[in-house]
Parts: sequence; structure tokens; C-alpha cells
Amino acid sequence: MAWTGKILRVDLNRGTCKDEPLNMKWAMKYLGQRGLATKYLVEEVDPKVDPLSPNNKMIMATGPLTGTCASTAGRYSVITKGALTGAIACSNSGGFFGNEMKNAGYDMIIFEGRAKKPVYLFLEDGNAKLLDAKAFWGSSVWDTEDGIKKKHGDPLIRVASIGIAGEKGVKFACIVNDMHRAAGRSGVGTVMGSKNLKAVAIRGTLGVKVKSPKKFMKAVAAGKKVLADNAVTGQGLPAMGTQVLMNVINEIGALPTRNHLDVKFKGAKNISAEAMAEPRKSDGKANLIRNAACFGCTIGCGRVSAIDRTHYTVVNRPQYQKASGGLEYEAAWALGAATGVDDLDALTFANFICNEQGMDPISFGATVGAAMELYETGVITKKQTGGIELKFGSARALTDLAELTGKGEGFGAEIGLGSKRLCEKYKRPELAMQVKGQEFPAYDSRGIQGMGLGYATANRGACHLRSYTVASEVLGIPEKTDPLTTDGKAGLVKAFQDATAVVDSAGICVFTTFAWTLNDIAPQIDAACEGNWTVEKLLEVGERIWNLERQFNLAAGFTGKDDNLPKRLLKEAAKVGPAKGLVNGLDKMLPEYYQLRGWTKDGVPSNKTISRLAL
Repeated sequence: MAWTGKILRVDLNRGTCKDEPLNMKWAMKYLGQRGLATKYLVEEVDPKVDPLSPNNKMIMATGPLTGTCASTAGRYSVITKGALTGAIACSNSGGFFGNEMKNAGYDMIIFEGRAKKPVYLFLEDGNAKLLDAKAFWGSSVWDTEDGIKKKHGDPLIRVASIGIAGEKGVKFACIVNDMHRAAGRSGVGTVMGSKNLKAVAIRGTLGVKVKSPKKFMKAVAAGKKVLADNAVTGQGLPAMGTQVLMNVINEIGALPTRNHLDVKFKGAKNISAEAMAEPRKSDGKANLIRNAACFGCTIGCGRVSAIDRTHYTVVNRPQYQKASGGLEYEAAWALGAATGVDDLDALTFANFICNEQGMDPISFGATVGAAMELYETGVITKKQTGGIELKFGSARALTDLAELTGKGEGFGAEIGLGSKRLCEKYKRPELAMQVKGQEFPAYDSRGIQGMGLGYATANRGACHLRSYTVASEVLGIPEKTDPLTTDGKAGLVKAFQDATAVVDSAGICVFTTFAWTLNDIAPQIDAACEGNWTVEKLLEVGERIWNLERQFNLAAGFTGKDDNLPKRLLKEAAKVGPAKGLVNGLDKMLPEYYQLRGWTKDGVPSNKTISRLAL
């Protein structure tokens, strides 16, 4: 129960769609979504495969709770070998697509091979077919979704698609569903584009069954009450979204600014949640229109925004005068503080472009920040940028590059390489703020020490969502730890990593963990799924998933040397704020982390650990 017990295998080479049973033995060991799909990928794909080769596979996967009435149970993930990183990629998305896929009768869809011409998958209640996507190739995500719904005459169809960025091979292209929810990181949209797969369109009405309905409803009700009563999930996130963090992180001196040259941004207040809600002088309207929620969500952290119609970015551009997905914290940081830009409407416009063309705003903004430093140090010239004056703080440069990168044109094609490849090309690799090829999110690890270890060891490259120690180090959840010390951070990071692997595999949103612990989650999984799902069992599942991902990366060619941070964070101390004079103490945390993981001093899971976890 909870699982549908069915997989759809799509062979793009042959143009076939076939059902097959879910491997329930694996489901009992890896739960679902992130964990279970990773198991399938590991078993079926050579870790050394070129991410853009037809031999790479791409898996869309739901969790056992996806599509149920559990709060936030609308998640799905895309699992593949990432185009940006060459590492294991698992990119999680909300919205309504995951629920639709589960209700159409499938736990997972496995795409293999490469279509001879652009196609899209149409799936309706167990019936799947590949259709010609010629009419949509070269179109944005927005036009593709509208066009598919119009073609099939059903506005309730849910669509996940790539924009021009994914078609053109932008390394950090993402897959966008519901217009502005995205499987955003690691270049999963680039992999989708390499397969000539434009979109997946689904209509599902079959329903999802659980093992013990009464027990499940009781556990779900208890969980929803915990979320409602919590200050973060019941008040802060609904009112201000993740953008509530902008001023908070800036105040503690951990807001990476101008490609991590600084840890505080003077313009933070101009691009914060408070600024989004404040009426503009030009028209008396606010950037923020309302909040929004994904399927089954009782939190509602999403933002819906509109740009000032007199702003240079939207003049004579009617598609950007409409309300759409607004800035969340990570995007606002990457497009703003990372580039030194504090023009809220310019950031909102660039974010719209990322949604429309299917780009990860974190990697895009961080790469623009790196390019700005290359420009200001004379490595890149105005001639090379096509006339763009690529200075820190230039809103015009940011918005011009958003449009160019989204279409893979001009200097935008260079930005589309990602910061690692860009800085290597111009022989300044140290200016790329990344781990394993993936750009940092919005927390400077000199001011939040645990995040440095989390970035360095994240299996998909630098990532905040794999081990969000900010919860503990800044917000005091589940308990307060000192962000400026390395003491105890190895254990904290491991605990967050294992627990998050469970949440990602269950089909629910990681934001629930601001209020929930596994003590709240386990009863819901246990009532929904076959088997005895205790907290202890779930923690073992999380640890097993983490080690499986690690094994894939090691086989792909990564080593312990890749568990590292840029020299800037290890050698150049923070200049201001509480962390003034500090660098990240990765050298102190990493050996302890390896020991707690049961890995060798080189970062390889020991035979004892492999045996214990039945890998």
C-alpha cells in the first residue's frame, strides 16, 4: 500500500512505453523517491557514463506519501547523473505534478535512450504514449505548458518541461512544472534535453491507497497540528516565505556577497521579504501579491509576484507584466547579493526568465557573480561580453545575461557553462565558488561553520538542502548550536543528511522539518506503508541512501579530495560581522565526519559499513 507498485519504462530509442512491477524488496530498503530511484539508477547505469549520453537514464520518482493527504505530500524528484556535476543528481520539486503522476498509477517513470526527434510523454491513468513535440521545440516552459493543455483540451493536465536552456545544453538547466516549480539543481533539465524529451504531461485520477486509513488519518492530523502550532511553519513561512532569512542571515554576517568577497550586503534590505511586501513609490503596489501552496501543503511558503510595469525589464513585454512565481531566498540571494544587485524588480524579472526558460537561479546568479569578478579583475573584457559592462551591482548586466543565457546566445552561452567550467576556461579556477561543480547556495560557511562541511560532503555538489544546519546554528531547531565553532558539527551534519534522505524519499517537503522530527514522520509512513517503519529503521534507510549515493560518486571518479571548499573560504577570513577573522574549519570537521560515517580516512565506506547497511 501507498506505493502503486508500478513503474513506467520509456524507451526513447524505440518509442515504447511499458509497465513493469516495482521491486518491493528495494522499496523496503530505500522507501521511495530519492532513495529508491537512486537504487534503480545505480543498478542500471554505468557511473562513468557521459551525463549527456543516451546511456544515461533519467528517472522521475514519487514517494509513498506522495498523493496522500499528508501535509506537503506533493513532491517528486528527478534522479540521473547530473550534467553540471557528473555526480549523482537528485532534484526535488513541489507543485502539483508529483501528485498527478502518483494518481496516474506510477511510482516512477524511467527514461532511457534518446529520441530521434523531439517528443513528449502523455500519460493518463495508466495509458502512456510518446507524441511529436516539434510544435513545442524552441518554446519556453510557459508556452509549452499552455500549448500542451490547449492541444489536449484539458486545463487540469500537469506538465513538467524544459525551456530553451535545456534544449541548448545550458549546464544548469532545470525541469519546470506548474510554470514556476522546479527540479532545479545539477542540470537535470540538460539531461532531459539531451534525450530530445521536451515535456511530460500527466492526468491522473486513480487515487492512492494506504495500509491503515484510520491510523493514517490520525497520524496526519497530529502532524498538521504540529505544523500549524510552530512559529516557523505556522506563521513565518506563510507570511514571508523563505525570504524571511535575507535580513537575518545578513545580520549575522553569513550572506555571501559579490562572489563571496564579503559576508554582508548593504543592499540586503532592498531585496528582502519586507521589501517585497512594501508598496512601491512608482505605482503604490507591492512586489508581493500573495503566498501560494503546493499540493496538500498546509504551510504555503510560495510567493506570487508582479513587476512594476514601468521598470525597464517589462516595458513592451506583456508576458512579464503578469503575476508569476516570486523570489524565494536562494534565488534572491544568487541574483542579488552574489552579484551585488539590489534592484528588486530586476531580480524578479531575472527569476521569471529562469522559470520561463528552465534555469537554476542559484547556479545562474552565482556564475554571473564569478563572471563579474573575472570582468572587474580584467580577465574578461567588454569585447568578450558582447558589450555588456559586467560590473558588480549592474542590474542591466544581470537582466541582459538572464535573457541571453536562457536562450544560449552570446556571452550567455559562456554563463551557461556554470562557474567551474567558466573560471577554468579563463584560467582562474579559484574564483568559482562551488563543490563538485555545483555552485554554493546562500550561506557563507565562515559565519555558519556546519554549512561548510555540509557543502563539502554533499553527494550532489554544494547544497543547503542535504544538511540544513542553518536550522540549528541560526534558528535553534531542534536545538541551538554555535555557528562560529566547529565543535559537534560533524555529528550534526551527518544527522541532518540521514534524516533529509528519509524526508526526500517519503514524498514530503523538507520544510516540514522546521517543526517535525522523525517521531512525527514515522507514524505517517508506518500507517501508509507495508512493513514496520520505526524511527530507527528510517534512520538506517537514510544512512543507506547516503552511502549508496557516495558509492556511485566514487565509482564515477570522485574521491575524498573532492570533499573540499574553495581556497577563499579556507584562507580568506571574513572581514566583518560576528565571523570577522574566521575561515571555515573544514580541516577540523572532515576527519571526524568520516569516522562517524564509518568511512576510511580517504572517505571510502568501509567493508563493515557496507555490510551493516546491506549495500
